[in-house]
Amino acid sequence: MCSIVIPADFQLHEPLAKRRIVVAMSGGVDSSVVAALAAHSGTETIGVTLQLYDHGEAVGRAGSCCAGRDIRDARAVCDKLGIAHYVFDHASSFREQVIDDFADEYLAGRTPIPCVKCNMGPKFTDLFALARDLGADCLATGHYVRRVMGPAGPELHRAFDPARDQSYFLFATTAAQLDFLRFPLGGMPKPAVRELAAELGLGVAAKPDSQDICFVPDRDYASLVKKLRPEAETSGDIVDEAGRKLGEHKGLIHFTVGQRRGLEIGGAAEPYYVLRLEPETRRVIVGPKRALAVRAARIEGINWLGGDYTGPMTAKVRSLAKPVPARLEDDRVVFETPEYGVAPGQAAVLYAGDRVLGGGWIAETERAELAEA
Repeated sequence: MCSIVIPADFQLHEPLAKRRIVVAMSGGVDSSVVAALAAHSGTETIGVTLQLYDHGEAVGRAGSCCAGRDIRDARAVCDKLGIAHYVFDHASSFREQVIDDFADEYLAGRTPIPCVKCNMGPKFTDLFALARDLGADCLATGHYVRRVMGPAGPELHRAFDPARDQSYFLFATTAAQLDFLRFPLGGMPKPAVRELAAELGLGVAAKPDSQDICFVPDRDYASLVKKLRPEAETSGDIVDEAGRKLGEHKGLIHFTVGQRRGLEIGGAAEPYYVLRLEPETRRVIVGPKRALAVRAARIEGINWLGGDYTGPMTAKVRSLAKPVPARLEDDRVVFETPEYGVAPGQAAVLYAGDRVLGGGWIAETERAELAEA
């Protein structure tokens, strides 16, 4: 008999037997354990999987989210748990809102984050509607983030396990969505989740984690974009800040701000980095690392979860970056010290300690003037 501790996040309103939880199931170990925890809480549990594409099935790659094999794995887990499982085809929505947007962002010289767009669209918006149609009291997911009750209501916090924290990708979660969502794995380390899956006899206990971008095989972004947008292979010049031609490239899709490798520029006195991309001229502008220093970034589409908070805060401009001291001035994130590798298209997410205050999409940056080395 398994000794399962039901996370406090699942304590809705007694009696639990009269409540209903819908679990978003991708076919992986995380969402499967969430379904098991929900089922063992005594609450009526329903597993829901969105079929977003069948690309992973076509290439035979394990760990791709929401493809044919993953749907079968999710169904097998639900059968073992004795709960209902429904599959809804949202491939068209996913193509338009996530995959096409991914290609278009690269064409526009920006660096996209499709995981955020997926959460904003098919995963949360569409799943919310489905969960409510099914009469659910909440929607539970396998994201590693914490939902903490604060003085003014639920707050979004970093996960207990910093190596698994996904709060950066969930900055666009609205207050209304947060009220309905549950993240029972946010207080657990990943090894404990796998151990629990094995203890419960779930067949996905040792299944590999999904890829960073589930619809891109082998991280070959350029090949996917070229397939969707053939014009992406248009060549152009690599120039320095003065406009001097240093080389040629085979398409802007091969570059992102802060990139050093792949420039193939010879004879430079110091390493050159990509400073910005100009889709209108098809130019890649490069320069020394000091030219990458940014003092502020203007953000669009701001989602604010911080209420009237005005205290100290930090900002992350990449998912793997460390939070740095910053402040929010209207639509500008101003960094206390120069920040590097700030790319349009990415997100700037603001924190107060572990709490997510909100964030927005980086539209443009303001360069920091640094002295010559």
